[in-house]
Amino acid sequence: MATIGFIGLGNMGGPMAANLVKAGHRVIGFDLLPANLERAGAAGVTPASDIAGAVAGAEIVVTMLPAGAHVRQVYTGPDGILASAARGTLLIDSSTIDVASARAVAAAAAEAGMAMLDAPVSGGTGGAEAGTLTFMVGGDEAAFAKAEPVLQKMGKTIVHAGGPGNGQAAKICNNMVLGISMIAVSEAFALAEKLGLDHQKLFDISSKSSGQCWALTTYCPVPGPVPTSPANRDYKPGFTAAMMLKDLKLAQEAASQAGANTPLGAEAAQLYNLYCSQGLGEVDFSGIIKMMRGDGSK
Repeated sequence: MATIGFIGLGNMGGPMAANLVKAGHRVIGFDLLPANLERAGAAGVTPASDIAGAVAGAEIVVTMLPAGAHVRQVYTGPDGILASAARGTLLIDSSTIDVASARAVAAAAAEAGMAMLDAPVSGGTGGAEAGTLTFMVGGDEAAFAKAEPVLQKMGKTIVHAGGPGNGQAAKICNNMVLGISMIAVSEAFALAEKLGLDHQKLFDISSKSSGQCWALTTYCPVPGPVPTSPANRDYKPGFTAAMMLKDLKLAQEAASQAGANTPLGAEAAQLYNLYCSQGLGEVDFSGIIKMMRGDGSK
């Protein structure tokens, strides 16, 4: 079993680190919030007082951080991972960040003698707790082969998407599809309500015909048809609207840099921005159906 440093022990990182402990790894963790560090400690993670303490002696370092700026600072800052970890350490960043930052930090890691993978996840907090996340991984094949057994302790589906930054590219493209499709499904149910069509009837038809998609069959935005969807618990989040907006903005940033035309992605970003501006950023992203109905924040 490996010694693993884990930095970022919040709603996603904490359960991921706990699953590594359950798998028999020694996990040394650090987080800026004492409550996160305490919760991880209760799950068997050895707490560290700083980044250097978390990565000292680690064969592998995993990070789960909020944004590209945090990743750059944690890895390349004067007291960061690249300054503190030993040459040859395998670095895995599971944050969802911009492609440019992922590639820049990977290049800096290579110069420091460390292999780095960008490995953002899909599956939300439920997947993190259950160990069923999907990892979309960018980096060279040798690093991926070394990381895969570790990632399998935190996830169910592990996909090598190509070179550095391609994990982030896959994540933002996937979530752009999800954001657009959730709006489409929400609009359809809102229209069905106006037309007097029962939720279950629309679900039974669309889930077996050309309207079928994950946003409908797994995460249906109305109560009833999919009992496990957030709609059945007043849209308590598995994946917040703010997180969806973050990913849609990252997709638009990447589209602008690449010269790609993504009009539906742009419109989805605008709609989620409007939804979040109503103070609903911490509601599940499927709650946008309320705005499609004209319910506002009700």
